[in-house]
Amino acid sequence: MEDSNNPTEVVRDPSTLAAELANEHVADIAEILNEQPTEVASEVLSHLPLDRAVEVLDQPELEESADLIASLPDDRALALLSGMSADRVAEVFRDLEEPRRSVLLDRLDDETRLSVLRLLSYPPDTAGSIMTTEFVSVPSTWSVGRTLDYIRRVERTRETVYAIYVLDPRTKRLIQTASLRRLISGEPNASILSVAYPRRPVTVTPLTDREDVARIISKYNLLAVPVVDRDHVIGIVTVDDVIDAIVQESTEDVQKFGGMEALTEPYMQISFIEMIRKRAGWLCILFLSEMLTASAMQFFEGELEKALVLTLFIPLIMSSGGNSGSQATSLLIRALALREVRLRDWWRVALRELPMGITLGTILGLIGAVRITLWQKLGFYDYGEHWMLIALTVGTALVGIVTFGSLAGSMLPFILQRIGFDPASASAPFVATLVDVTGLIIYFTVALAILSGTLL
Repeated sequence: MEDSNNPTEVVRDPSTLAAELANEHVADIAEILNEQPTEVASEVLSHLPLDRAVEVLDQPELEESADLIASLPDDRALALLSGMSADRVAEVFRDLEEPRRSVLLDRLDDETRLSVLRLLSYPPDTAGSIMTTEFVSVPSTWSVGRTLDYIRRVERTRETVYAIYVLDPRTKRLIQTASLRRLISGEPNASILSVAYPRRPVTVTPLTDREDVARIISKYNLLAVPVVDRDHVIGIVTVDDVIDAIVQESTEDVQKFGGMEALTEPYMQISFIEMIRKRAGWLCILFLSEMLTASAMQFFEGELEKALVLTLFIPLIMSSGGNSGSQATSLLIRALALREVRLRDWWRVALRELPMGITLGTILGLIGAVRITLWQKLGFYDYGEHWMLIALTVGTALVGIVTFGSLAGSMLPFILQRIGFDPASASAPFVATLVDVTGLIIYFTVALAILSGTLL
C-alpha cells in the first residue's frame, strides 16, 4: 500500500494491511475490508489489536460481519464478540449459519449470551431488535458526583454515556432521565434528580416499529430513547442505530418503487441467480398485466381500422395516465410512512386528488389540443377534415385518464396497507400498468362518443 491515507487502495497481504490500517479511522478500515475477499479481511482482523478490531466490527458499514466472524478461530471470534455492542452481536448471530452459530453462542459468557438471545427473540424491524443493552442507569438516591465517578468507570463498556437513566432504587423502574451535559454542570453533592429533566421520560416498547422509533427520536431531538418493558429499561436505541435502520428501510422502499423485491445484500455481492429471482417475479407480473393492454386494443380493433389517426396518440395517452398515477403513489406512500395521513383519511385524500386530477388533466388536455391545432395549421401533419374533433377527443380523454391515474395512484397504497401489504409495493411500474389498461378504455370510449358518425 503506497499511501495509508488512501482508504480505497486494495492490498492483499493481511499482515501488511493490518499494520498500515491500525491508525486509520474505523470507517475507512471497514470500507477497505469490504473490498477484500472474506479470507483476507478475516486475517486482517486477526492481526489488528483486539480493541481496534472490535471497533471495526461495531461499524454498521462493515459488510459480511457474520462471515468474517465465522472464518476466525473460536478464541479470537469469542473475544471479539464479547467486546462488541450487544445489538451488533445479535446482528452477527442472525446471519451466522449452523453449526457455527450454535458453537459460538454456547461458548459466550452467560451475560452476553442472555443479552443476545433476548435481542434475537424480538421481531425484525422493531425497537427490541435494534436496541443495545449497554446503557448508563443509576439509582435516584445517588449524587451528581457519584454518578460522574460511575460513568468514568463504565464509559468504555457503554454504547453511549450522553443519556443517564434514573431508576427507583427498590423497584428498578424508570423515574427520570438526565443528560451528561446537565450532569457535569450540577453540584457534586446534589441529588441526581436535581439535574434530571422534570418531564415524563420519552420511551418506546420493544415491539415499537423502528420507523416509529425514528420519528420519536426526531420529534424530541434525542440522542437515545429507552426501550421499556413494564416500566423497566431493558435497552436503548441510539440515533446512529436509527439512522442505519432508516437507510436500510429507505433502500428497500426505493427498490420496491422500481418494481422488484428488496435486495438483502449489496448490489455487487448478490448472486446472479438471486438477482434474477428478485427481479423476475415482479417483471413477469407486470408483463402479464400489460397483456391486458393488447386485449384492450384488440377489443377496439374496428375503431382503430376506421380511424388510424387515433393510434398516433396512444403513447401520449398511456404515459400521461401512468405519470400522474406514479406521482400520486409516491406522494401517498411517503405520507403514510411519515404518518402525515392514516388509513381513515382515505376519503379526504380522494376528495383532494379528484380536483387535482381534473386540473392536471385539463392542463395536459389543453396542451394536447393546442399541439394538434398547431400541427394542422402549420402544415406539419394533416389530421383530416375532422381534426377539431380529434383534438377534442385527445383533450377530453386526457382529463379523464389523468384524473383516474391520480385517484388510482393515491388509493392503491391505502388498499395495500389495509390488507396488510407494504404500501411501497404499490410501485410506479405497477400503477403505470394499471393506468395503461384503463387509459386505453377511457380513450376509445371518449373517441366513440365524440367521433361517432364522423370517423367512427
